[in-house]
Amino acid sequence: MAASRIPELSQDATYSAMQLSQDDVDAIGARCQMLYCRQLDFLPFKCESCKGKYCLDHRSETAHECKNAGAWARRRAQAQQTDITRAYTPSPKPTLLNHEQQCADPSCKTLINTPLVLGIQCDKCNRSYCLKHRFTNQHNCEKLTPLGARPAGQTQREKGLAAFEKLKIWGATKRAALPKAPVSSSKQAAAARVQEMANLKKTAKGDAKIPMEKRVYLYVEASSDTVASKQPKGTFFYNTDFNVGKTLDLAAKSLQVSNINNRSDSEEDKLRVFHVEGGKLLGFSEKLAACVQTGNTIVLLRGIGPGEMAVPPSKT
Repeated sequence: MAASRIPELSQDATYSAMQLSQDDVDAIGARCQMLYCRQLDFLPFKCESCKGKYCLDHRSETAHECKNAGAWARRRAQAQQTDITRAYTPSPKPTLLNHEQQCADPSCKTLINTPLVLGIQCDKCNRSYCLKHRFTNQHNCEKLTPLGARPAGQTQREKGLAAFEKLKIWGATKRAALPKAPVSSSKQAAAARVQEMANLKKTAKGDAKIPMEKRVYLYVEASSDTVASKQPKGTFFYNTDFNVGKTLDLAAKSLQVSNINNRSDSEEDKLRVFHVEGGKLLGFSEKLAACVQTGNTIVLLRGIGPGEMAVPPSKT
C-alpha cells in the first residue's frame, strides 16, 4: 500500500489526488484499476483523461496505458481558447461618411472629413480645412470674417458702400485732372501721359500668350475694405475678349484677395469691379473691350449689391 508517499502535484499533471472522506470509513481508499495490479491504496489517484483510479505507480497515462490518452490536455486547450475568444472584442468598423465637403481654401479642391482625409476646423474663422491649409497663415485667416459672426461696427455692405462713394469722388477728381486736348498749354501733361502709358505697358504682368493687339493694360487695386491689412495694387494686362467676371478672378488671384463669388450667395461676401474712369460697377458678363481702355483703373470692392450697378459717371 502507498499510504505515506504523496508526491507534490502541479496544475499540469494528468492525474489528481482523491479527497479523503471522513464520514464513511469503509469508503476510504480504492483498488488500482490497472490490470494485474489491483493494489489497495488509501490515497489513490484519479486519471483526468479516463477518470479511472490508480495507485502511485500507475497514476500516469503512460503507466496505466490510458485508453483516452490526451483527453485532459485537449479539454484544457479548448478551455483556454474559449477564454481568449471571450476576452477579445473586435474594434467597431469605422463609419463611412458619404458626402463631399471641400477644404474652405478657395484654391484647394481636397475633400475633407472622409475616412482618409481629416478636416481641421479653424477656431478663428470657423471654417474647415485640409491638413495643408490648417494653419492661419496658410489660408489668410486674418482677412476672413468668421462664419456665424456679425462684423463689429459697420456691416460689410455699409463699408463697401462707403468705399464706393469715396471711389466715385476719387474717380471724378482723376478725370478732371486729365488734359482735355494736347494743345500747347498742356503739352507737358500730355508728354507725362505718354510716358505713363509706356511705363504701364513695360511693368504690366499677364499671360504672354495674349496677342499684342488684344491686350488692354489696366491699373488694378483692391480697396482697404476688401483686405484688412493693406491695399494691394498692381499693373496687369488682359485680353479684350475677356468678360469682367474672368478678369475679376484673375485680378483677385494676382492680388491674393479672397474670392468666394462662386461659393457664397451673400452680397456681403461677393467681390465686384468698380471702373474708376466710368464711375460705375461693371457687370460680370460685360466684355472688357466695351467698358475699359488701356490706362484705366479698376478696383475690387466687396459688399456692393447689384442695386448699385447703374451709377452714372460724374460730369466734370
